Amino acid sequence: MSAVSQSSRITVPEIRARKGVKPLVCLTCYHAHTARLLDEHVDVMLVGDSVGMVMHGLETTLGVTLDMMILHGKAVMRGSRRALVVVDMPFGSYEESPQIAFRNASRVIQETGCNAVKLEGGARMAETIRFLALRGIPVMAHIGLTPQMVQILGGFKTQGRTAAEWPAIEADAQAVSEAGAFAVVLEGMAEPLAAKITRGIVIPSIGIGASAECDGQILVMEDMLGLNPQPPKFVRQYANLGDDIAEAVKRYAADVQARRFPGDENVYRMKRAG
Repeated sequence: MSAVSQSSRITVPEIRARKGVKPLVCLTCYHAHTARLLDEHVDVMLVGDSVGMVMHGLETTLGVTLDMMILHGKAVMRGSRRALVVVDMPFGSYEESPQIAFRNASRVIQETGCNAVKLEGGARMAETIRFLALRGIPVMAHIGLTPQMVQILGGFKTQGRTAAEWPAIEADAQAVSEAGAFAVVLEGMAEPLAAKITRGIVIPSIGIGASAECDGQILVMEDMLGLNPQPPKFVRQYANLGDDIAEAVKRYAADVQARRFPGDENVYRMKRAG
């Protein structure tokens, strides 16, 4: 990635400065063609480990590898010019120690050219976030419902439903903010808690199923476009491309079966003109 193209992108300080000013528009993205479509309209593209479920058919994100994330990160960087691109650190690539997290995160940055990485965990990951940030790797944090901890959480459950849960999650938010994260994703979180956290930290909160009280929102693009037959309940669908694709394939199959092959008319005209 050239210095010229990098300088035209939204920067980490610009994202951090949007706190309480203008909501951040964020979507997941996994390949170059969609990155080109999103680039003009979003502030942040997240190459999420949700790619494992969305594009590779995995039941959870736990089977996603570092190589998979780098592959998709490269594609998104090729297709984008303006948006800040963040790549998820997959399960097992950063939890063992800050040093191993740095080794893997630096590989992601070097091989993809992305602008930042995201990792899950609050107070337990504060030391790692600080270690990375001090060594030049911008980190977006992720607390609340953390899909990589789904085995411990017992499923995809909303966090902060009872007041007893609040102190630990609030402590997570303060810990990642103080450690140097430039933003934090709040996922699957009760609205009053998300609102309190957003008011109490100096970095932007980006909600996913965490209410409009956050400083921005991120959704899985395929959920928003109607490509997931069972999207989360909080997702508003802005299109129904799943049905559109199915109908297009149905029409294509009918054409092929009737021997109306695409391009046949043009080939015939070319032969006659010759």
